Amino acid sequence: MLNNKWIRGVVPALGIHLCIGSVYAWSLFVEPIAEHLGCESRLVQIAFSLAIFFLGTSAAFAGPFVEKNVRRSSLLSCACFVSGLLVTALALHFRSLAGIYLGYGCLMGIGLGIGYISPVKTLMMWFFDRKGLATGIAIMGFGFASTLAKWISTPILGATGSIAATLAILAGIYVVPMLAGALLIKKPYDDSVSVAHENEVPFRYTGILRNGVFVLIWLMFFLNIHCGLALISTAKPMIEAFAGTEIGAVAAAALGGTAVAVMGVFNGAGRLAFSAVSDRFRYRANIYIVIFALSVATIAAAILSGFNRYALVAMLCVISATYGAGFSNLPTLLADQFGMRNISKIHGLSLTAWAAAGLTGNQMSAAIYARFGSYDAVLYCLIPQFALALGIACYVLHKRRTSPSPKQA
Repeated sequence: MLNNKWIRGVVPALGIHLCIGSVYAWSLFVEPIAEHLGCESRLVQIAFSLAIFFLGTSAAFAGPFVEKNVRRSSLLSCACFVSGLLVTALALHFRSLAGIYLGYGCLMGIGLGIGYISPVKTLMMWFFDRKGLATGIAIMGFGFASTLAKWISTPILGATGSIAATLAILAGIYVVPMLAGALLIKKPYDDSVSVAHENEVPFRYTGILRNGVFVLIWLMFFLNIHCGLALISTAKPMIEAFAGTEIGAVAAAALGGTAVAVMGVFNGAGRLAFSAVSDRFRYRANIYIVIFALSVATIAAAILSGFNRYALVAMLCVISATYGAGFSNLPTLLADQFGMRNISKIHGLSLTAWAAAGLTGNQMSAAIYARFGSYDAVLYCLIPQFALALGIACYVLHKRRTSPSPKQA
């Protein structure tokens, strides 16, 4: 009774991703931590950048380990993630910024990367005919996790009055679903001896890095995250800047806060909705054409509206949805292109684009705003970048149509 796709695939994936996705709730703690340590908030923000960097790099190198034993990789993810939170709590107790970088940035980041890729292939194996829906369910959990983390952490912080105590309690809470997920997760069959893969050549990092289509998919994925973060990271101040003169500073601030909350819902929902739709396409690259075309169209509409506040909110919601969809559709696109056998390795390697974009997206917005003093320049700059990503998606689709059989790396 327990050996089915929901108990062995979906429940473990959600248990892991709903916990590790709480990394996006870091902004809740930045100001209190900066005040506690007596330092600038920008120094505290480095911990988040490090977490995303180590997420991408650990995912890139953990692929072979995940392929070998998904249960052990899930347990390792749990151990790193939870111990990272505990080390961060300890560092706060001793007022050590370096300890926060080590715990939240490095150790927890490694747990994020391993945990992110661990359930993906297992889900695609259980839902072989609906791979997009399956990965969308799991990665939707990662998108919604920040909202869940806010609901959990806010009352704990209010009751304890201590960031260190809050993080330690969160570690005790998160260990339960992550450990349960690691114990429940199981592949439907041993794919290491599957005849379905007998024609595939062994995976080599040098081979995949020389594959032109993989490089283009990596760049396309990077652009989606880079551009998405450029807008998501500046959503509230952007709305306040454009709407403040029209409805007043207080109302604009309230609108910005509401927009950020709604964007989180669109981020999570977009991961599931676009993935489910992608199952209906013969070629998975089609969904990325839809993603980038919508991105270009909504930014252009916001500009043509004269930066109307309703158009801006609509644009930010659409970009949040397509940002999330870029993550959830990547594993299935890679599986279509390169086959299932080594998908954990290839997916992990592609997540280095996330690590790179985490260091560039918000920095680009900040630099443009510092140079021109307005956010309209940010929007003008993003249109050609999204257009480039759209062109890459069209080219990948063309290559897929002319070479329908998967190319192995």
